Amino acid sequence: MLLSGGVDSSVALALLKEQGHDITAFYLKIWLEDEMSYLGSCPWEEDLSYARAVCEKLSVPLEVVPLQKEYHDLVVSYTIDSVEKGFTPNPDILCNSQVKFGAFVDAYGQAYQGIATGHYARTQRSKTGQKQLFQAPDPIKDQTYFLSMMKSHQFEKAIFPLGSLHKNEVRSLAQSMDLPTAKRKDSQGICFLGKISFSDFIKHHLGVKQGEFIEKETGKVLGLHEGYYFYTIGQRRGVEVNNGPWYVVGKDVSSNQVFLSHGFGGKDYSRDFFTVSDLNWIGGDEQQLKSLIKKVKLRHGPGFYDVRDFSKTILNDNEAYEVRINEVDRSVTPGQYAVFYSEQNQCLGAAII
Repeated sequence: MLLSGGVDSSVALALLKEQGHDITAFYLKIWLEDEMSYLGSCPWEEDLSYARAVCEKLSVPLEVVPLQKEYHDLVVSYTIDSVEKGFTPNPDILCNSQVKFGAFVDAYGQAYQGIATGHYARTQRSKTGQKQLFQAPDPIKDQTYFLSMMKSHQFEKAIFPLGSLHKNEVRSLAQSMDLPTAKRKDSQGICFLGKISFSDFIKHHLGVKQGEFIEKETGKVLGLHEGYYFYTIGQRRGVEVNNGPWYVVGKDVSSNQVFLSHGFGGKDYSRDFFTVSDLNWIGGDEQQLKSLIKKVKLRHGPGFYDVRDFSKTILNDNEAYEVRINEVDRSVTPGQYAVFYSEQNQCLGAAII
């Protein structure tokens, strides 16, 4: 059981214990201590203290696994590189595929029949015996978006004890079981940063690079910023320019310019289509899964778009797909993930926008 020190993984552990499984809990230490000491206090010790308290309560052995190097090499380096190229990556998606069900399983998980986490997701076997991924019934907490870049073989050992539960049920169970984490607040933000802002993390690595805010429609210089990599498409918060609100509608990496607009009117912002590459399919044949695509998520949360068309194209001499959706999304963001679903809430896979 991968234990985080939060209420979700604690309840998942307790449920597995009730079912009679022989369990070892693991706390994955991925905090980047050098950076945390520079940027501020790191909460991993508090998380670990909660994890230990839960394991003591349930009489489950706990091992602390240091994976800082693997996390830095597989997730942090990619994140910094992507941000510097002008993209907006999602480190938490990479953490699941590359670290939790990647480096950890490779190093420690081979001796175990199952690897459990506190994710809100469901799996089931197809008629051909492959494990498929399905949404949890709680639309707000469903975390299939974060699991969507895992390879099919990584789901073979994956167990999600909370898959059929809503968040309020998990909280109630934690209280009825008298778990130490019952009243602990959910963590927010990127997993390895804790209470440290993503902007501070990026500034630590990429520094300050002064550039211009440009009004998209007129080309007028509106002010100065500290680097294009602090901004993402659709962003309004943190844009310090007079006569707002202003929205980020584009970036030019080579000139370090960030383009702003008061809104998203007109054809320039009618983003009802986008291109994806680096596709990952889950639990089936690619052709069959493509034929099942009905919906797409462009970010974690309950919202979907209906997919009108999913057709092959070429991008930079590589195979890619053009996706057309039924509405305009004003924050289609390069570097983020598009996650595809069937009519029956099966998560079919994902691709990079």
